[in-house]
Amino acid sequence: MGRSVSPKRSVKPPRPSYILDEQIGFILRQVWQRHATIFAREIGINLTPTQWAALAKLTETGPCSQNLLGRLTAMDVATIKGVIDRLTARGLTETSPDPEDGRRLLVSLTRAGQQLAEKAAPNALAISRETLAPLDAKERETLIALLDKLR
Repeated sequence: MGRSVSPKRSVKPPRPSYILDEQIGFILRQVWQRHATIFAREIGINLTPTQWAALAKLTETGPCSQNLLGRLTAMDVATIKGVIDRLTARGLTETSPDPEDGRRLLVSLTRAGQQLAEKAAPNALAISRETLAPLDAKERETLIALLDKLR
C-alpha cells in the first residue's frame, strides 16, 4: 500500500515588524537617487550637487568663511574643504585672508564662478521642478513644509 501524502500547506510567514520599503530613510534615499540622476543629466555643466550647493550659497551670501559655508550647505569640515579645493582649482572660487581675523580665510566666487552660477541657475530650478513633477502644487508645498520640519 502506498503512503498517502498530505498536501503541504502554504504557511505565510508572519509580517516582520520592520519593512524596509516603509522606512523614511530608505524612501528618502530612493528619492535622492532619482534627484541625483536628474541633476547629473540636467545641470548642463560638470558640477556635483555639493559643488553646486557651494556656488549657489556663495551667490546668496557673498564671501564667507569656509567653516560658515560648510554649515550653510550642511557639509562637514572635510567635505567643504574638498569642494572648495576643487572649485578653486577650476578657477571658480578663491580664498583670501579675512580682514577681521587673519587666521581665517574667506571664500568668494571668481568672475568665472559668478558667470557659471548664473548660467546654471535656470537648470538647477528645472531640476527641482522635474524632481517634484509627480506632485501637484499643493502637494509640493506640503512636502517642502514637512521636510523642512524634519531638518
